[in-house]
Amino acid sequence: MIIHHKDTSLNFNGTDFFIEGLSDAPELQYPGFFIFLLIYLAIIFGNASIFSVICLNSNLHTPMYIFLMNLSLVDIVYTSTILPKLLNMVLTKTNTISFWGCVYQMYLFLAMACAEVLLLSAMAYDRYVAICHPLHYISLMSLRQSAGMAVTSWSIGFLDPSGHAVLISRLSFCASRLIDHFFCDVIPLLKISCSDTSEVELITYLEGSFILSSAFLLTLVSYIFIISTIVKIKSAEGRLKAFSTCSSHLTCVVIFYGTIICLYMRPTTSYTPKQDKFVALLYAVLVPVLNPFIYSLKNQEIKNAFMKFKVKLSY
Repeated sequence: MIIHHKDTSLNFNGTDFFIEGLSDAPELQYPGFFIFLLIYLAIIFGNASIFSVICLNSNLHTPMYIFLMNLSLVDIVYTSTILPKLLNMVLTKTNTISFWGCVYQMYLFLAMACAEVLLLSAMAYDRYVAICHPLHYISLMSLRQSAGMAVTSWSIGFLDPSGHAVLISRLSFCASRLIDHFFCDVIPLLKISCSDTSEVELITYLEGSFILSSAFLLTLVSYIFIISTIVKIKSAEGRLKAFSTCSSHLTCVVIFYGTIICLYMRPTTSYTPKQDKFVALLYAVLVPVLNPFIYSLKNQEIKNAFMKFKVKLSY
């Protein structure tokens, strides 16, 4: 938790922003620090473990696990754009961030969010092919094609928020420059700008709507076909086995899209700082913490790979 300093001139100059943080209660400062430190270490350890095991195990070099490996890397990167700075602010009691540091944090966070939503849609398509067209899986989802989809997700992710970063960097900001959030995000930045932000809001809404709706539509259509195929399976055991291959991914999709839609798919007039901080915290912390557990660590092949890796380390 971050202490709200009443004197915003502390370690503050004309090129800095002051981040409000999560709480102004001093008694929550150090407990909050240790909680977020443990969460951050869990995120790094969990996702780095998944990435390493898949990378080092040739048996897991299949499309599904290539997407998982990229998803773990995305979670590490975008969490690392927020939590280390948050921990530093709690520890040093200095809630300032430079102008360009703020723009960079916003850009990288949006880039990773975009890459993640595209990777999740690619995973949905992969599950669709595996369940609905198992005999054609190798030809439809080759390693080359899956790698190309992963590269495309990263590329679009880095390109998409570049316009936001350029436009926001040209805005004028009010004297206080107090960001009522715990990191630099688009909507809190627009709220403190003294310039006309309609252009940035329009681009944010249009680009966000296009990418989110396209990825969501692909995911939705994939699951419609998946569910219709599973229902047609005669044995209950077969239906359960087929559904288990995509249930964890579906859980991640619901959490991810739910928080993203609550945060970004609405005008700034409906912005409520306390509510949005909570939703952003779920998105920034809950999703990357849960991904290794509800998606990867429940997979038997991943568990077997961990056991083999553990045996090798013991020798």
